[in-house]
Amino acid sequence: MITVLQRVSEAAVRVDGEVIGQIGQGLLVLLCAEQGDTAPVADKLLAKILKLRIFADEAGKMNRSVQDVGGGLLVVSQFTLAADVTGGNRPSFTQAAKPDEGRCLYEHFVAQARAAHPLVQTGQFAADMKVALVNDGPVTIPIRLTA
Repeated sequence: MITVLQRVSEAAVRVDGEVIGQIGQGLLVLLCAEQGDTAPVADKLLAKILKLRIFADEAGKMNRSVQDVGGGLLVVSQFTLAADVTGGNRPSFTQAAKPDEGRCLYEHFVAQARAAHPLVQTGQFAADMKVALVNDGPVTIPIRLTA
């Protein structure tokens, strides 16, 4: 699975002009399932995200996790993270999971996140979403985990 994490002071996702997910301080989690990804990979990725120390402590060092600061998670599916642009100027998405597999892994990730963390908001799988955020830092971290 691929994710791009953005530490935010606020973030929201809209579908058809309506806010469907919104957080204050926390992490915007752009999430992509690739072919061959499994639920255990999603679980490992979630564990990494929840423990990743990218929030400042009293000394200003990145030493706290999203759990430590009580921040939210805004999880947004984004298959375009699997883009391959090595063959030309038009991206190929052949490594992205098929839509039904991607939806299943996305929903699994969200369910596990909600079981482990008190504030989880989401986008809408396969929808045309508008994501707004204020990147705090800026801090943006890509992570790719495989089985």
